[in-house]
Amino acid sequence: MNNLKPILNNLNLWVLVSLTLGLAPFLPEPHVVGKIRWVLGGATGMTGTDWFDLLLHLTPWLLLVRILVLRIRHNLL
Repeated sequence: MNNLKPILNNLNLWVLVSLTLGLAPFLPEPHVVGKIRWVLGGATGMTGTDWFDLLLHLTPWLLLVRILVLRIRHNLL
């Protein structure tokens, strides 16, 4: 796990990955936005593949939020 720390704590990497893979494809709207709307609308008709796809698109954003929270907490302590 120590080998992953530099990657998991690299803010620039997660900003870049979130803005590219986290939002791709971009048109007509970011894919993850459509998936979130689908879930908020009741997730009617979503299959396991759709849930897995949502997880893949949300992972960079979750890791970005993680590193931001850790940095804020570190600066406040």
